[in-house]
Amino acid sequence: MSAPRPPFLLTLVHACAALLAAGCLLDTLRSGLEARGTAIAFGALVTLGELTLPRALGSARGGGIRMTGAEGREAAPLGAAAALAYALLGEMGGEPTRHGVAQVVAVVLAASLLGTVPHIARGRPVLDRLARRVLTAGFAAVCFQPLYNQGTFHGWGTAYALLLLAILALTALCDALLTAALAHSRTRWPFGPVLRDELRATLGIGSAVCATGAVMALAVAVVGLWALPVFSLPLLLTQMSLRRYAAVRATYRQTIASLARATEIAGYTPAGHARRVAALSREVGRDLGLSEAELTVLEYAALMHDIGQLSLVDPVPAGATAVLPVEEQRRIALLGGAVVRQTGVSPQVATVVERLADPCPEQPVAARIVRAVNAYEEKTRDAGPGGPLKALEELRLGTAGEYAPEVVGSLARVLSRDSLGMPVGG
Repeated sequence: MSAPRPPFLLTLVHACAALLAAGCLLDTLRSGLEARGTAIAFGALVTLGELTLPRALGSARGGGIRMTGAEGREAAPLGAAAALAYALLGEMGGEPTRHGVAQVVAVVLAASLLGTVPHIARGRPVLDRLARRVLTAGFAAVCFQPLYNQGTFHGWGTAYALLLLAILALTALCDALLTAALAHSRTRWPFGPVLRDELRATLGIGSAVCATGAVMALAVAVVGLWALPVFSLPLLLTQMSLRRYAAVRATYRQTIASLARATEIAGYTPAGHARRVAALSREVGRDLGLSEAELTVLEYAALMHDIGQLSLVDPVPAGATAVLPVEEQRRIALLGGAVVRQTGVSPQVATVVERLADPCPEQPVAARIVRAVNAYEEKTRDAGPGGPLKALEELRLGTAGEYAPEVVGSLARVLSRDSLGMPVGG
């Protein structure tokens, strides 16, 4: 059986990056490096930024807990700022530069490849980030270098700094579009919500990267390479903070996952039930266009949705709460919410857990999703090959009041994209 072909958009972006990189490398090898010391200095900063990439960051589709959103979008701000600064470098210590577009792309590519070697050795995906880095650096260089070398910007004064910021803003917008397109192509998440989250992330760390890139280029033009360590230090500290933040987030998620496993260890729910419900709930939430913050609340609530069963004297058979009377479901939900509040998790998560048994029209979106996905997982457990289709049909019949029609429709879309491949085992 042949492997599935990669999506066209993904192939197109990678092919464009590869063609640009190959052409620029060949041109640079043919003509040689201009201002070798400057190229090495900026390349070293790009490499350093990639080497200090937080280990916990990354996004992988599937049934695990993963880092996404703003914290995972631009995890190497120092490398990005250095690449953009080199693309917008017109002078060095008062002397005009001559490196041009091809050398910018070649230096950024070589430095990025060198910095990602440890990540490749660990099996981390780097191809998308390399493609983005090459294309965005090339875009900024094409916007600036030819016009600068023709003397177009000579004598602009204060407007010159505004020009750099404008080019960087356009570059950040292109990067957000590229990132959203790659995520949409790989995961088939809706493009609009993904782009919205990328633009929000750009307003955060992206604005700091753009501002630092512009300041680096202007400072090096006046005082030379001595400006690089001075202006790169704040972003380097920011990147180290991102490493710590990523580690804290990973530990926090692992703690919640461990709490969720308490019902499995005690024998109240089957092994892997909470993890499967959380993974599929997040996919449904993504399909419905929830933001990253809402997806995080949804994932935590899905992980802990059965924790109220720990208060039961007699376990529910197979942990199947969807078949219990409504009053019993509501009691378990309220007890679960009380437990969640004692753990120090966000009150929003506790609210979702508490309202899992409320009438469907009164539930928040996250509660509607967890309720439908939990019922689907319970109905498909040990149901055989035809279980997913039968469970979806039962959920559709229950949309008159028990399950939200839009959630059931989204669940069907998610499952159809995966060929009803939701795992039903432990």
